[in-house]
Amino acid sequence: MIKNTALRAALLLIVMTLLLGLIYPLTVTGVAQILFHNKANGSMIVKNGKIIGSKLIGQNFKNPAYFHGRPSAAGKDGYDATASSGSNLGPTNKALIDDAKKLSEQVRKENEIPENQPVPSDLITSSASGLDPDISIDAAYVQIPRIAKIRGISEGKLKELVNSHITGRQFGILGEKRVNVLMLNTALDDLKK
Repeated sequence: MIKNTALRAALLLIVMTLLLGLIYPLTVTGVAQILFHNKANGSMIVKNGKIIGSKLIGQNFKNPAYFHGRPSAAGKDGYDATASSGSNLGPTNKALIDDAKKLSEQVRKENEIPENQPVPSDLITSSASGLDPDISIDAAYVQIPRIAKIRGISEGKLKELVNSHITGRQFGILGEKRVNVLMLNTALDDLKK
């Protein structure tokens, strides 16, 4: 009897291992590759035959000729996907307040934002993951004058570019309208003066 039960248990283990450990994952992977190839491979952006990033993960654009994304608390220098996390600092934490003030002054100076105009909060606070690829429309708009001056492109043309890269709310109700920074900067490089 024990031998019979052990044999059935071993057989069940082998069948379930093959079914759930091999057949099911291969089927799901195959279907994803056929129906959703780009998404299944990380939504990679390819330019001139080279992968330049994923539209799902923020990158650190420091060059003033590009749109800048949200600050990142992921890793020592930020934007480290292996250390994805927020700062976990509460709204009354002195370090968070000091960082926000410092970043606010930096963004204000870099983009020549007048004192009577607020700095978009997503340019001075990191996201929960530290890898947010999107910024608000206001955050993109305040950077237009700087980029127009550096690149010699009209502000109107840059505003059209930003507007053409606005993503709506998910399902029409979730989240806010936003702009993907990598996609915008890629299009910016392709823009003719």
